[in-house]
Amino acid sequence: MAGYRKLGRTASQRKAMLRNQVTNLLYNGKIVTTECRAKEVKSIAEKMITLAIKEKDNYETVTVKAKVARKDKDGKNVKEVVDGKKVTVYDVVEKQSKKDSASRLHARRQMKAYLYDVTEVPTEAAGKKKATKKVDLTNKLFEEIAPKYADRKGGYTRIVKIGQRKGDAAMEVLLELI
Repeated sequence: MAGYRKLGRTASQRKAMLRNQVTNLLYNGKIVTTECRAKEVKSIAEKMITLAIKEKDNYETVTVKAKVARKDKDGKNVKEVVDGKKVTVYDVVEKQSKKDSASRLHARRQMKAYLYDVTEVPTEAAGKKKATKKVDLTNKLFEEIAPKYADRKGGYTRIVKIGQRKGDAAMEVLLELI
């Protein structure tokens, strides 16, 4: 007996489909799919959320000093004449940043290896490549999803039966984050 459902696909197709559905579940919060697929996606998504919960507070805040070029009102670098040469003027800025511990970094890399990249396109700028932006799902897992479920022991998703699909009478379900 296999340890997982084969879903009528080859290994590479099955892996790609499950990666896609887990990515969409974590990005959108819910997906509509068949019952068998939902059960497989649920187990993978819950493992990722558990990993994010374990590592959500495992970082330290570091203050970093950086040199940043001074800008004028038009957004151009301010230049100053020194010894007959034009030189860009820099200001020293302190920034706060999070430094992941080794285990959190490993968890982040495991998530990145499984999840697909998500590109968000605003509706008013549809079709324009410049308006798109990449969504960091690992950050979303650590910053939004993990704190939401920190006090739960499991069961981060819910399967709600919708009914049978018209074409092949497969049971369709709504898989959502609780």
